[in-house]
Amino acid sequence: MHTHGQGAHDADEALQDINAKTGRNMPQAVGTAVLLIAVIVLCLLVRLDAFVALIVIFMSLGLWELRVDFAVIGLRIPLLALWVCSAFTLFATFYASVPLLAAAMCVMATVVLTALSASLDMGMGDRIAAATARKDRHPGARPQVPVGDGSKRFHQYLGNVSVSVLTVLYIPLLASFLVLPLTFNGHPVAHAVMLIFLPAISDTGGLFSGAWLGKHKLSPRISPKKSVEGLLGSVLASIIGAYVIFALTYGDMWSTRGWVPVLMGVIVGVVGTLGDLSASMLKRAIGIKDMGHLLKGHGGVLDRVDSILMCAPFLTLLLWATGL
Repeated sequence: MHTHGQGAHDADEALQDINAKTGRNMPQAVGTAVLLIAVIVLCLLVRLDAFVALIVIFMSLGLWELRVDFAVIGLRIPLLALWVCSAFTLFATFYASVPLLAAAMCVMATVVLTALSASLDMGMGDRIAAATARKDRHPGARPQVPVGDGSKRFHQYLGNVSVSVLTVLYIPLLASFLVLPLTFNGHPVAHAVMLIFLPAISDTGGLFSGAWLGKHKLSPRISPKKSVEGLLGSVLASIIGAYVIFALTYGDMWSTRGWVPVLMGVIVGVVGTLGDLSASMLKRAIGIKDMGHLLKGHGGVLDRVDSILMCAPFLTLLLWATGL
């Protein structure tokens, strides 16, 4: 009995140590990841329209998170306009006869409409106020921006428009690069698997290599838990993952494009890490710990998809350029 109790205690301590090093509740994180994988695979098996709809849902949740996050410092983004324009952009990109042109036109229209909506004098709303009150903040977080007359009001409007345009570039623009690869070269499912799962594999490799081997901090001011060893683990895991996905999805293309998975792995490992650091910079600028709390063990939706969004343009360009 004593041996069994001691073993359970040691296992609990080891788990707590891993949670501390990774900054996540790992059992929750693993359970959430398995559920997300099942949902994504199910959508891909049903039909591509369902996969695009799933992207729209996740991006809508991400927009809600940003709405709350920016409200913490008194800035407002026009959520309804962003929801409508983002959904229209992604569906238009998928269904249009010229997807790239449709995406470009929709994103430009979204920037204009969002900027105009952000300049309107509107309040935050009770639900936003309640959501911001529940946010976990870093010590020394910035106070809310006061709304006064004259120059203060002008700077308030300018801030609203600026963060709204940033939101368009961060979510609907980058998300359109998750949809574009579904429309060319006749490998939509393979492209979807590469775009969604390869950054996730890279994140997992970086997470475990950083937790077990990480000694040299990569950027302690931005993200104290990121390490050089974690970055190398991300690159290695993404290269291996790219070869596995490539072998399972692209079949007989090894003879002419066997070098592509190496390039993919390096791009995803490096760009995905930069995406994580960019999200960390944004959170620190706002003064919050997580973008949201919708995904158990992962924080918010944007905490999970930041590297996926950042890698999407690079992978899309590589897939198109190599004819995959």
